[in-house]
Amino acid sequence: MKRTKKIIKWVLIPPFIILLSLFLGTGIYVFFVYQNAKQIEINTEALSMPSVTISIYNSENKPINDYNEVTNSYSKISTLSENTKNAFISIEDKTFYSHHGVNYKRIVKAMLKNITSLKLKEGASTISQQLVKNTQLTSEKTFERKIKEIALAKKIEKKYSKDEILEMYLNVIYFGNNCYGIENASNYYFSKQAKELSLEEAAVLAGIIKSPTKYSPLKNYENCIKRRNIVLGEMLKDGKINEIKCEKSKKMPILLKISTKKKNRLNSYSQASLDEAEQILGLPARQIALCGYKIYTYQDDKKQSFLENAIESQEVECDYAGIVLDNKENAVVAYIGKGDYKILESPRQPGSIIKPIIVYGPALNEDIIYPCTQLLDERTTINDYNPKNVGDVYHGYVSARQALSKSYNIPAVKVLSYVGIEKAKAYGEEMGIKFEENDDSYTLALGGMTYGSNILSLAGAYSTFANDGYYAKPKFISFITDKNNKIIYINKNERKRILREDSAYMLTDMLKTCAKTGTAKKLASLDIDIASKTGTVGKQNSKENLDAWNISYTKEQTCGIWLGNLDNTSISYAGGNQPTEIVRKYFEQAGDNSTFAIPNSIIEKNIDMIELEENHRIILANKDMPERFTSQEIFSKFNLPSDYSKKFQSIETPSLKSKVENSNVIIEFDAKEYLTYKFYEKSQCKAEISGKNGEQKIIIPLSENNEKIRVTIYYTLKPEISYQNEISLINTASHRSFV
Repeated sequence: MKRTKKIIKWVLIPPFIILLSLFLGTGIYVFFVYQNAKQIEINTEALSMPSVTISIYNSENKPINDYNEVTNSYSKISTLSENTKNAFISIEDKTFYSHHGVNYKRIVKAMLKNITSLKLKEGASTISQQLVKNTQLTSEKTFERKIKEIALAKKIEKKYSKDEILEMYLNVIYFGNNCYGIENASNYYFSKQAKELSLEEAAVLAGIIKSPTKYSPLKNYENCIKRRNIVLGEMLKDGKINEIKCEKSKKMPILLKISTKKKNRLNSYSQASLDEAEQILGLPARQIALCGYKIYTYQDDKKQSFLENAIESQEVECDYAGIVLDNKENAVVAYIGKGDYKILESPRQPGSIIKPIIVYGPALNEDIIYPCTQLLDERTTINDYNPKNVGDVYHGYVSARQALSKSYNIPAVKVLSYVGIEKAKAYGEEMGIKFEENDDSYTLALGGMTYGSNILSLAGAYSTFANDGYYAKPKFISFITDKNNKIIYINKNERKRILREDSAYMLTDMLKTCAKTGTAKKLASLDIDIASKTGTVGKQNSKENLDAWNISYTKEQTCGIWLGNLDNTSISYAGGNQPTEIVRKYFEQAGDNSTFAIPNSIIEKNIDMIELEENHRIILANKDMPERFTSQEIFSKFNLPSDYSKKFQSIETPSLKSKVENSNVIIEFDAKEYLTYKFYEKSQCKAEISGKNGEQKIIIPLSENNEKIRVTIYYTLKPEISYQNEISLINTASHRSFV
């Protein structure tokens, strides 16, 4: 027994020592981080400064003056209604007026949730802590930052009154759509001053701040309604409103009145650059400005002007976005958009624009198809999915080149089924396209996604084809400096190979056909080497459209255009029309002398067109085939057809069906246009057929006692290669017949 106790004792001691050491070590670490944090000076300017400007420069280091101002309106706490103040306190920090900067009970609960989920999901931040996070620290979720946040929150509580803290908080918090502070948010969403907010409107704004995208009244109306009603419910629990008022307010719709002042500002080049800088630095825009960071971008003044002129030339009456990439640098050199909220944060259905990315590109790279592969365009069903072509029109056998350039839907769905959905999505993800887990049906071939994508991601994916199969995420920002002009970030433009060089070239060659004779044929008048694809998204059960796209590229640059409405009202445009015209207008101004060089891994071979048309097989032409029966096609040296045609070298034994009726011999056979057929009675030619395809029927009168018909078949263009035989006839009392 004693021995057993000793064993247990010695077994338990090491883990106990380890746990104790970890506990003590953590405690010492927390203590020192906390003590150091207490020494950090509060940036009072960040707390109270109502208006700040961010320095953003173009590729020539000249300032971009696109309203780079953040938080230019300020609300005094004394002007706000009690309902407005209580909405934020009830949902964000119920004990705001009683704690000293930190709610320890909430922190313990959050820690337990984080431990069980193994993620830093719950922060339990008070309003004071959120003020610190948004003005003094980065937004990264780390244990050390949390300790600093607590220390500085307690420090702020000692320096300022509760009403001062609440006022500063409400004037720096982010409400989405470039709205920092309650005054800006009120002006943007409701076109009124913050002091005029109704209970319902205040509850909407209080609900948005947890996740400005998830609870956006513009993009996620139902989520916003639910979140607003949660805020109202919390106000009821806290005794800030009565039950009658609560229930009445919950039944109210959200009556938005979007300010038009910010439409283009939200979708300017500088705003997109600032959004990218926030991601790079882990800081909100206000802090970026206050810290004196300078943002140097790739914007090209001339190309920006060309893009704006091209869009203005069409006078489109809808929301829009246009982008130009420098393919070599993977850089955004021009961008413009118009909409009630940020277009780059608002995924749209891509329609047929997705086909090169997840259908034809992967199929070429996986050696599943050639550009000349024949695909049957007909009504079909795949896994209970019944795709249709535009206008419910089908074209029989078409080449992959034609199917892509004309944007036929059925072939795209079939090719996706050959590639496989998961593999196709993997290619798309490698090129920057995001999918949801439930994006797992063949509707993907036609751009049917849960949420969709945006012009930046799609243009970036297309630049992969121009860059010989290499992808790098396109960036607005070249580098960032601090207030002392020291570089703290530089874009390294790191590329990775997605497609083989030959696969990228073959896809480009197919898309060049689209620009010449396909859905983007409006570009045919351009005297440049350009590849293009269009896309149109129709409204379900309607002939109206929701989205119209064109993405085109040369070796040097990619230009993408989207037309639509962010509120999903219909448009009267299609991808092959206005978006393509805008692209054409852009390249007319910008010009482009670059060309797509043919890789060494691309081989040109003649194929047997007879076999292609008759049996839809890709086989190589032999040296004896006349030119009119061949076609020169491009192939990868890694995926060459192995079979050669035997035509014009020998003639296969033909199948002739024949009978004798009333002293006439009737012969039926399947003719080939490249063969000549001659039928002789003795030395006289009685019938000849040449240059015809399909079933043929000839009638030859027979002379008395004639028992033979001689047949000669030869290649029309090569008569030296021929086939000869005889048909024997036997007389009977009533009729003649073949043996």
